[in-house]
Amino acid sequence: MADKLPETIDAFHRGAFYIVQPKGRGHRSGMDAMLLAALVADDRNIRVADLGAGAGAAGMAVASRLERAEVVLFERSPEMAAFARKSLALPENVRFAGRVAVVEADVSLTGNARNGAGLIDDSFHHVIMNPPFNDASDRLTPDALKAQAHAMTDGLFESWVRTAGAIMIPGGQLSLIARPQSIDEIIAACGRRFGGIEITPIHPRESENAVRILVTAIKGSRARLALRAPLIMHGEGTHKFSDFVDDLNNGRAAYSRK
Repeated sequence: MADKLPETIDAFHRGAFYIVQPKGRGHRSGMDAMLLAALVADDRNIRVADLGAGAGAAGMAVASRLERAEVVLFERSPEMAAFARKSLALPENVRFAGRVAVVEADVSLTGNARNGAGLIDDSFHHVIMNPPFNDASDRLTPDALKAQAHAMTDGLFESWVRTAGAIMIPGGQLSLIARPQSIDEIIAACGRRFGGIEITPIHPRESENAVRILVTAIKGSRARLALRAPLIMHGEGTHKFSDFVDDLNNGRAAYSRK
């Protein structure tokens, strides 16, 4: 169980909230989760689903930044879901803990099984996801908890995006972060479910290739795909974040659709 694993309590958004995470095994959240959370730019009363939430960093970042957002963290691993519940119990997170729920569910379920697991049709304004991004043969690890979080299975984007389309209201927004190599799979998975796809490549520096992509899409839209200007993380010869990236990472800004 999660309470038997070594753990750390880590600050995000410059101490605006804290996450309990496994130490020495499992997936640990960082910049990817904060950039994903920044894609939700909506000041309305909204419901947000975080699919494959892990310890809940991205979903809690949304709840911390947006005072009118209710968030459901969907996570298959009982161990990682337990870490998310520990995070919500921290006194530092009391400000939003009542607006965040944790549900243990496999987001690849379909039909009645999906609804029975709590992934209810037409019930969310936003769905965010940071799916596993390594091929199953990449970076083999004896850490089963980490492998589960990082190893991609065949048809993963199709099954996750299918679930996102089912649980989202018409006109709702899908947001995800992935490797650039997954662009074709993501576009194919969106199919006729989502349109108005916007893709932002993330480059460590101007002279370096993209290492991630940010993707947003709208359920039922027929707008064409748009490739946005790249997001540059650091200046040449430095590891310091650009001002805008620092604002995204620390919850002071959102990355709105064009």
